[in-house]
Amino acid sequence: MSYIDIFILGWNLNALMFVINLFLAIGVIKGSSQDKLQEQSQVLQELQLEFQKYYPNRKAETIISYIVPFTAFLRISFRLIEMMSFFSKNKGTSMYDFMVYKYSSDIEKAKLK
Repeated sequence: MSYIDIFILGWNLNALMFVINLFLAIGVIKGSSQDKLQEQSQVLQELQLEFQKYYPNRKAETIISYIVPFTAFLRISFRLIEMMSFFSKNKGTSMYDFMVYKYSSDIEKAKLK
């Protein structure tokens, strides 16, 4: 297997993770009412603004992770495992609950540094 084949495989796996993320987002949007989504969106925007104070380059890091082979695949795989673990420990929770938990925990980690 040549280096270009390895790079192409890595980019394909990154693209697969992008599609999985897209389907997860669509599933969350379809599963909630518009009023509930707006309310959740406001809370998440507030958390995101605080998160961006501590991690100002996060968007660039995410874009770069999709460009570098295998990086997004490994990153998203870890996040999916973390998500499944969260849902198995916290029955009856939603994706919104996981996102609030993740933002809050990352903000707390940044505050402690």
